[in-house]
Amino acid sequence: MRNYRELEVWEKSHKLTVDLYRLSRAFPKEELYGLTSQLRRAAVSIGANLAEGCGRRTGAELARFVRIAMGSASELDCHLLLCRELELITIAEYERQSKELIRVRKMLCGLLTSIENQIEVKASAARA
Repeated sequence: MRNYRELEVWEKSHKLTVDLYRLSRAFPKEELYGLTSQLRRAAVSIGANLAEGCGRRTGAELARFVRIAMGSASELDCHLLLCRELELITIAEYERQSKELIRVRKMLCGLLTSIENQIEVKASAARA
């Protein structure tokens, strides 16, 4: 079991979530149960899946939850683009948030690769 709060990718995703919550406060009220909710849910899901995966017993389980977090990050990317196109956020704000999301996505890929390599090393050692 790992402490998810020690993962830099969790810290970055948590900050992104907080920033998006603050940003989406200004969205129109008619979007509260639409895009606002979807944007927030996808953002929260990244960090929550990292936390849940860290609470599991095996590397394979952690890898599974990292993959789910990656899916949520892709979903968030789509929502951010829609927010920009609907002019709910400025182009500058979109670029700033998108840049942070790209950083998180790259970190998730790196974490997944690291976990998969550890799983392979353990499997190789067990076969030897």
